[in-house]
Amino acid sequence: MSLAAARTFGARLVVACGGEERNGLRSFPAADRLAAVPTPDLQAAVGLTHARARTVTALAEAAASGLSIGSASDPGATRAALLALPGIGPWTADYLAVRVFGDRDAYAADDLVLKRALGVTTARAAAALSEPWRPWRAYALFHLWTGAAYGAARS
Repeated sequence: MSLAAARTFGARLVVACGGEERNGLRSFPAADRLAAVPTPDLQAAVGLTHARARTVTALAEAAASGLSIGSASDPGATRAALLALPGIGPWTADYLAVRVFGDRDAYAADDLVLKRALGVTTARAAAALSEPWRPWRAYALFHLWTGAAYGAARS
């Protein structure tokens, strides 16, 4: 799923399940509230596939049961807990490592835009190319993403 699609689905999720509106804004639904929504209802309200709705439900249940994803969380334990959930793979875990934990060496090697920017087709090839950039691979990742975004805009 692209980040643009994720934003769209996130907005639909807030409309369908978010907190009460205040000053024209709604809050993101609390984990326990979201976990209580039956997966088929979530699927219909947000427009997700069954598999993605199941992932959202599983993540909400894990968060309601104590999984914390924040700067104070243990990155290794959080990554392992996320990867144990259905539908959450290495790309998501690596993206969160960059964005939430500030891991300067996190690197989403299987990212489509990254692989295109590097001119490779596999995560293994993207990972191999990134080895000289250690321990700063996240910076290279953002540089390549930005170049792909703005380079495409100039074309």
